[in-house]
This record gives sequence, C-alpha cells and structure tokens, in this order.
Amino acid sequence: MINLVWLVPLFPLLGFLINGIGRNFLPKSIVGLIGCLAVLLSFGVSAGIFYELSESSATSYHQPLFSWINAGNLSIAFAFQVDHLSSLMMLVVTGVGFLIHIYSIGYMHNDKGYAKFFSYLNLFIFFMLLLVLGSNYVVMFIGWEGVGLCSYLLIGFWYKNDSYSSAARKAFVMNRIGDLGFLIAVFLIFRYFGSVEFGDVFAKAALMPAGAPVLVLITLLLFVGATGKSAQIPLFTWLPDAMAGPTPVSALIHAATMVTAGIYMIARSNILFTLSPVTMDVVAIIGLATAILAATIAITQTDIKKVLAYSTVSQLGYMFLGLGVGAYTGAFFHVITHAFFKALLFLGAGSVIHAMSNEQDLRLMGGLRKKLPVTFFTMLAGTIAISGIPPFSGFFSKDEILAHVYEHNKIFWIIGVIGAMLTSFYMFRMVYLTFYGKFRGTHEQEHHLHESPPSMTIPLIVLAVLSVVGGVIGIPEVLGGHHWLAGYLAPVFAMSTAKGTALALEHSTEYLLMAVSVGGAIIAAVIAYVKYVAKRHVPASDHAERGILARISYNKYYIDEIYNAVVTKPLDFLSGFFYKIIDKAAIDGIVNGLGKATSLAGRGLRLLQAGNIGFYLFMMVAGIIALLLYGFYKI
Repeated sequence: MINLVWLVPLFPLLGFLINGIGRNFLPKSIVGLIGCLAVLLSFGVSAGIFYELSESSATSYHQPLFSWINAGNLSIAFAFQVDHLSSLMMLVVTGVGFLIHIYSIGYMHNDKGYAKFFSYLNLFIFFMLLLVLGSNYVVMFIGWEGVGLCSYLLIGFWYKNDSYSSAARKAFVMNRIGDLGFLIAVFLIFRYFGSVEFGDVFAKAALMPAGAPVLVLITLLLFVGATGKSAQIPLFTWLPDAMAGPTPVSALIHAATMVTAGIYMIARSNILFTLSPVTMDVVAIIGLATAILAATIAITQTDIKKVLAYSTVSQLGYMFLGLGVGAYTGAFFHVITHAFFKALLFLGAGSVIHAMSNEQDLRLMGGLRKKLPVTFFTMLAGTIAISGIPPFSGFFSKDEILAHVYEHNKIFWIIGVIGAMLTSFYMFRMVYLTFYGKFRGTHEQEHHLHESPPSMTIPLIVLAVLSVVGGVIGIPEVLGGHHWLAGYLAPVFAMSTAKGTALALEHSTEYLLMAVSVGGAIIAAVIAYVKYVAKRHVPASDHAERGILARISYNKYYIDEIYNAVVTKPLDFLSGFFYKIIDKAAIDGIVNGLGKATSLAGRGLRLLQAGNIGFYLFMMVAGIIALLLYGFYKI
C-alpha cells in the first residue's frame, strides 16, 4: 500500500479538476459525491499506509516520482516521504477533512457557488497533503504556498462582501511575510548542507555542535514562516478575521490544514531546533505569549466564531510552547486532539448559526439547548475537551505539554496554567450564553429554530466521540497507560531524544500538576456558570462603557489599529507618493512626453506627404528663396 502513496494527494486533485471544470453543469448531488469521495478514498489509502507502516520494521519510506529541478549543483526530486509523522498527519487531514466535506453538503446546499466551493475544498486538501508528504523543503514549500492560496480563495469565497474580501487579502499578505522567512531558510539550507532533502539535511545537522550560528539563523527563519502560517505573534491577526469565510472553511483552516502546517514543519525539522537552544527559547516565549494574549481577548468577544478563532490562536500557542521546551510528541499530540475538538466546535457553531438564520452574536442567543440537542451535547463535549478536563482528549495532550513546561521553567508553567483556566472560562461562557437561559433573539428567529440535518449532525457526533476518546492514544504511564503515540513517533524524534533529556518528574509531582490544572479549569467553568447562568449576565452592547481592562480586551489590545497606524498607513502614503510623483509625474511624464513629441513631429512631417499641391509650391518657393539667400550670404 505504501507504494500507492501518490494516490493520496491525487484523489483530491482529481476532485478539484472534475468539480472545477463541471461547476456549471454538474448537479449538486454529483458535486457533493465527487468532493467527498475524493477525500474518503485518500483517507482509505492513508489508513492502509498507516497499518502497513505500523506492522513494518521500517521507519521511513522514500518514493521519488520524477526528477524535478536540475541546475548546476542543485538537484531536487519531486518525492514523497512516508514515516510515522506523515502517516498520522495524513489520517488527520483526510479524516477530519472528509467529515468537513460531508458537513458542507448540508451547510452550503443553497449556495450558488456550491461546485466551486467543493473544488476549492479538494484543492486545499491536495496542497496540505503535498506539504505533509514532501520529502524535501521545496516540495513542502509548494504545499505551504498552496494552502495559503486556497485560504485566500475560501476566506474570500463570498467576495462581494468587502469585509470578507479584506479578510482574505489580510490573510494572504500576512502569510507572505512569514513565507519570505521560510524561503530564505530554504536557500540557506541548500547553501550550507548542499541539499534540501530532509534525510540529508538532518543527518549532517546531527553532527554539528549545538548552538551553531547557521543552525540558529536557519531555525529562526523557519520559525518566522511558522508564525505566519500558524498565527503566532506578531502575525496572528489574520486568523480571527479568517472566520469571514463559510464555517466549514473555518473548521478546515483551524483544525485540519493550514494552521497546523507550522507545527508540522517544526516537528519535522526537530533536530535543527533541538540543536538551536536560542531558537527553542524564542519559540517557547512566543508560543506562551500568544496563548495568553489570545485567551485574554477571547474572554470578552461576543461573536461565537470569533471566540473560537481566538481559542485556536491560544491553543496553537500551547503547541509552540510544547515545541519550544522539546515536548515534540506532546505538541503533536495536541495537534491531533485539537483537530478533533476544534473542527467539532466550529461545525457546531455553524449549526447554531444555521438555526439562528446567520446570527453570530452570543448576546442574541440563549436557551438553544432544547431546540438543538445534538448540537448542544456535541459542543459541550468539545468544550470539556479543549478545557483540559479528564478524561476527555484535550486533558492528556495539554497535561503532557504543561508537565514538560514545568520541568523546563516554573514561571512558564504558572502562566500556562493561568491560560488553561482562561480557556475553560471563555469556552464555558460561550456554551452558557448560547444554550442556557432565555432566548434573546427575535420572535422570527425563535419560530424557525431547528436542529441541523443529518449531513451536519453526523459529523458532529463522530467528532464528539473522537474528542472524548481521542486521548487514549497518549495515556501516560502515571495514569496506567503506555503512551502509544510516544512509542509510535519515537523514530521521528530519535535524534532529538538522543541529544535531550527525558521527562523525569516523580509520579507524585505529576499528580500534583494534574490536580492544579484540572482544578483550575473546573473552578473557571464554575465561575462562568455563576456569572452567565445563575446571575444571567449578558455582555454589554458594543457602545456601552467598559472598564479599562475589559475595553482593551474587547478591542483586542488595539493591535489591528496599531498595525494600521504603524504599517498600513505609512505604506499607503509611500504607495501614493510613488504612484503620484514617481510613476505618474516622473516616469509617465517622460514616457508620455516623448510620445507626444514624436506624435507632433510626425504630424509636421506628415504634411510633406499630404498631396497638397499648394503646400508643395509654397515649400519649393521657400526653398529657392533660402538657397538664394544662402548664395548671397556666401558671396
């Protein structure tokens, strides 16, 4: 089955081509079938590869497809690499992606761009699989750029809305900034290692001393790329705006594809980062700062999708924190569990929005628990999972990260636990405002409240089950498990493990850490219950007076305004200057002036060939007179 790995990205590519070409005449039923079947087939092949790799003693499989770039010393093959990391990632991308495709059949059924939407979704999956399967940094970069393009197309899918188009442009531009860092890093990798193949680069890097300047430079540049794709400080503001796209797109971007790219790339390059302690500290600090910043913003947001968007930014911060302290398995574990519960939460939010006739404001919801029972119970499962409450999946992955953080830096751990408490608070706040209390919408909305169709609720149920039991793949020894995931991924992180130190906490300490983080999450949930259910508090209107901290949080630390003042406006001014002065006045003036002068000269010369006998006689007489005058002058 591993020999057929090329089929995994091929199926979504075919789905994109068929639905894209036939978008104007294929019936919706066929479009949905093709879109879903393409991803399901990829999932089937991925599952077969996963099984075969699990049963095999081989840890990696390299499949060259064709010679791609040959110039001088540069020789790059278009090749795939299948190992334990990419096999798991393939399952996440195609498995969660398939459920999102199924959900889209119901959610997008009445949209005029139905076929175009499915073709874009398939293309998104194709590029993500290319990113995952690439055996070198260049193939990975093609997938990296491809998911950026697809995010632009899908975030701005309803492009006639100016704010949606602006959100798409914002995502595109911010990602290009990060991509520049990634691209320079690839050039440096080839310059210093003579290859961009993962195997060659990592083998040579493992022989280098820790802290080598070139490794620090390369990893810092790679991390710049990761900050753009995975929405970390300072390139995170595009992700909350990305919710402008249809809700299935939000689920796909936030859970299964784009934002996980940065985590995957660093996990893939783990030996480079392990040998760059300075970069590791930067990754951990940026991740922790992002986690806290986004969590403190989420606690005051009133748009249901925006709360989830900031929670994604925050959870990605935890993943980077894990990577920064060397907990590669823990960070990737959180990628998997987060894919389950974040896809669930976004699709659940879509179900709520669908029932509320496109209303997204939490202040205008309430009391939906009985009207949307499937949506309620599944979103509750996702909320418990992301809050880190056992035995749901998020508890195991987040606890593993926090345990490594505790051993690395106690201050970081305290801040991380505070962030976990904030997560629990804003997530339960969202659930309470949506499903508890009295309905606060209009009579028209209340009259039409209904549960979503099976095409939307079945994916919710499947994802809810995964959110509940997904942690079983990483139950630690202290809780009686064997941490299957750590054993499975051990070959991928073997070189880093050999150069690092294993987690060496006493079991009593681990129990204590768990008790603190779980206790904090439960206390935060209770506080939210008292405020939003018992006391029936409803967030103030947009224009109401707020305390200074609430105002800063509600306005997202004014970061967009700061970027607008510091970056956008100066760039707009420079663009206007170059357009009006340099381009229009100088360059256009010279070019147009030469054109006009030539045109005028042409008009004058044209008179010589105009066939006007009177003009010819006049010129002849003038010429004779001129010759006579010249002759007299010479005499």
